[in-house]
Amino acid sequence: MSDRYEYVPHRLLRRQVRDIASGLEGELMAVINEDVSDSGHHHWMELAYIRGASGREFSTAVDNIEPSAPNEGG
Repeated sequence: MSDRYEYVPHRLLRRQVRDIASGLEGELMAVINEDVSDSGHHHWMELAYIRGASGREFSTAVDNIEPSAPNEGG
């Protein structure tokens, strides 16, 4: 495959998620299978792109995301 990335469907797309590595929360915007290699050997990794409350996006390994807990109380 010559492309360096491809979009991957995910059950939490457009939902609120939490990055367990950083504790940050936001809306899951995309999951992308990216070639993250820096040499001739290809290394593919699924990355989750999350838009935080500030509007800035950050990425994390897709295995680090979980649904955000629903707001409790009234």
